[in-house]
Amino acid sequence: MRTQVHRFFSSSPADVSGLAGAVAAGEIQPQRIVAILGKTEGNGAINDFSRGLAIMALGRLLGPLLDCPAEDIEDRVFLSFSGGTEGVTCPHYMVFSVDETLAPAEAKGLALAVGYTRSFAPEEAGRLPMILETARVVRALQAQLDVGAHDVHLVQIKGAIPPVPTDPGQNMTREWRCDMAWSRGASALGVALALGEVSADALDDEMINRDWTQFSARASVSAKPALLRSEICLFANAPGWSREFEIAHSTMRDILDVGAIYGVLEGLGLRPVHGQLPKEEAARICGAFAKSDADPRGTVRGRRHTMWTDGDISDMRHSRSVVSSLLSGVLGESAVYVSTRAEHQGPLGGGPVAIIARQS
Repeated sequence: MRTQVHRFFSSSPADVSGLAGAVAAGEIQPQRIVAILGKTEGNGAINDFSRGLAIMALGRLLGPLLDCPAEDIEDRVFLSFSGGTEGVTCPHYMVFSVDETLAPAEAKGLALAVGYTRSFAPEEAGRLPMILETARVVRALQAQLDVGAHDVHLVQIKGAIPPVPTDPGQNMTREWRCDMAWSRGASALGVALALGEVSADALDDEMINRDWTQFSARASVSAKPALLRSEICLFANAPGWSREFEIAHSTMRDILDVGAIYGVLEGLGLRPVHGQLPKEEAARICGAFAKSDADPRGTVRGRRHTMWTDGDISDMRHSRSVVSSLLSGVLGESAVYVSTRAEHQGPLGGGPVAIIARQS
């Protein structure tokens, strides 16, 4: 088994010419594409249409090649686009394909698998049923790749947000949790449960988005309104997969935790010089992922911050800019995938960081 990673740089959210050229040149076989993850230059909020534009463009390109309607492309390929390229972040997308025809490799290499939860009812969103179902799928993907929790380094999720009924007769006596924050929080806790990062005894409806001591160091969750089922892509180093690429992760304890980034690089055999990767080492980076949040307690390492009180710029854009700049500065590479709102994704004010590198 062999994972291939191709990275393309876009001139606009609808620019898929890089992938189109690679397919035309025979460098990528569309039938082997498993996942595409990218950054677009929208605002990253609920009205960020740049993400939908990118997915629509990919559907128009890949639909005919995969013999499916363009609007059904998300049923064939895992697509996750994060809006917001503040600061130095370069709009880009990464295409992951899997070649199953190769003989098994002896060492562990980058592997990925995609799965889907069942559809959620509105009353299940952001609650324990979503945690348990997410955990079930994550465990199934681990079994598919034959990996233990220690080999899993990133679980990318597009969380379900089922629509709330409009019939007044279906009103519930408790609050609806059909929004992005609850979907992200419950989904992340599902990953944490599957990977043994939290105990089942610590989980119930009331602790979600309240008990921040419970979190996953490997979950990266966005959420999509009107999505009935969650889409999950698990990245691991698995036996029998080519070691051409590897992935490693760590946890940033806060928004300034550059040491966590250095720890990931060390695990991949990459060595910064004077704090930054040399150009030849930076060229080995194929994907860099992190979550960011402006610490809601209002301080970072004891110093007051104003990200939450800035009336001109969203706290999301502040935190994305900080973490993407920190990550880009260390890597010497601005094609980084940093998304914000990290409910139960890393400790409060911090977040996971994962890097994929080509092995020399």
